[in-house]
Amino acid sequence: MSAELISNYNKLYNDAIEKIRSDQYETDDLIDSPLDKRSGVTLLIRPNEHVRHRILKFLAALQSIEPEQYYYPSSDIHVTVLSIISCYEEFDLNQIAVPDYINLIRESIPSQKNIEISFKGITASPSCIMIQGFPQQPVLDELRNGLRTVFKNSSLQQSIDKRYSIQTAHATVVRFTKPFTAKQEFIKVLENFKDYDFGKASISEMELVYNDWYMRERFVKTLFRFKV
Repeated sequence: MSAELISNYNKLYNDAIEKIRSDQYETDDLIDSPLDKRSGVTLLIRPNEHVRHRILKFLAALQSIEPEQYYYPSSDIHVTVLSIISCYEEFDLNQIAVPDYINLIRESIPSQKNIEISFKGITASPSCIMIQGFPQQPVLDELRNGLRTVFKNSSLQQSIDKRYSIQTAHATVVRFTKPFTAKQEFIKVLENFKDYDFGKASISEMELVYNDWYMRERFVKTLFRFKV
């Protein structure tokens, strides 16, 4: 596992826990809002059923303590490879030529190279809890860098790295939506799962999707599945 990635995850976690302890965490009140029209286009991968099952056990432990937070269902758990068009309110799928995006991505996918991710431990931000992902080969970074280059050299609409440059392989699984009622117990569960082994996933396909901000299944439209 990359020492740099471990260090980044640990810093995120420690900073977030301090903010939770001191009530400086952030809640998201748009999850249930019918007025939230943000949408975009994302290339993603999904952990296998074994990994998702272990994640759901972790979420059940948290949910029994803080039931009012937002917990991702199995269908929505994912790792973002690249946010091609970051979600914004005015975006509509009819604005782009989807086949052009599919062709560009297909040409950039390395042939016959395995992508394996180890999901081990958790990290956090002031607004959410994430499962740590550790790519076992440099293929994911190579793919992301290749896609950054081809998209920036194309005329296609994209907003890659506009919000931040994604370097990790994490999966967001909890979002804070309400003030905590059992903060210390919640943190205790987090500590218990800090280094928990959620398992490994060998990735056989990637999905290009049209999605809402939270990647909820009922709003996601799969545009293409790429074999890897």
